[in-house]
Amino acid sequence: MRRPAPAAAEKEPNAWGQAVAAVALFAALGAALWLGPRLVPADDGSTPQAAAASCPGAEDEELPSAYRHTARAVTGEELCKALNRSGLARLLGTPAETATSASGTSNTAPLTGGRVAQPEAEVRFDTYTVNVSATYNKLSIAQYVKLMEFGDETDVRTLSVLGRPAVPFSDHTMRIEIDLGGSASGGPVEEGPLARTLSVALGGQDRGGYCDITVWSTSGVLPADSALLDIAGTVLPAIAGPAA
Repeated sequence: MRRPAPAAAEKEPNAWGQAVAAVALFAALGAALWLGPRLVPADDGSTPQAAAASCPGAEDEELPSAYRHTARAVTGEELCKALNRSGLARLLGTPAETATSASGTSNTAPLTGGRVAQPEAEVRFDTYTVNVSATYNKLSIAQYVKLMEFGDETDVRTLSVLGRPAVPFSDHTMRIEIDLGGSASGGPVEEGPLARTLSVALGGQDRGGYCDITVWSTSGVLPADSALLDIAGTVLPAIAGPAA
C-alpha cells in the first residue's frame, strides 16, 4: 500500500478505491500463501541456526516504479531480513524449530495499476508460517477499522504497537491448485486454514499506509495475539513511516 509522497505525475486511487484494494489484498494474500514461496536451502552447518533458511539476495530486475516514487519504501529483500531473525521461532512459541524457507518480493498492491508499493516477506516453519507486507497507500488504520465495522467483524478492537495504532482480525486463507501439466485451467479456489493478522499503521500519526503481520498453520491452530505483537515489535523498526 503506500505512504510517502508518490510521483507528481501519478494520481493515487481515491479513498474508497484504496479501501476496496485493501479488502482485495487480503484475498490475494491468502491465495499467495498457498501457492508457495521461493524455497531457500537450509544451512547444513554443524551448528544449527534459529533461522535455517536465508533470505534471497537482491533481484536482478529493476524495482517497480512505485518504489522509486515512494520515499523510504523497503524492498521485499529488506523486509525478509527484518522478519527472518534468530528469535522468530521463540516469539511463535516453538523455539526448537528452524525456518524451512524464507522469501521476499517487491510487489505492488492489486487494483492500483502498479502505483502502490507493497513489499512482502514470508518465513515458514514446520508449525507456523509468518507473512509480513507493507502497503504504502493513504488508507489509515482508522479508515480500515471503519471498513471492518461495515463488514462482518463483530469484535473490532484497536491496539497500540510502538506508539502506532493497530487492529487484529482473523480470516481464512485461500488455496488455489494449479495444473503444472500444461493445462490452462487451474482447480477451484478452496478455503484454507484460519489466519490471524495484525495491521499496524506505518506511522504514529496514522496518516496512511500500514503493515500486515499474518500467522497461520496447516493445522488451523493459531498462536496467541502476544506473538503477533512481539513480531510487530521486531519488524516495524525496519519499516520507515510516512515521509514528513
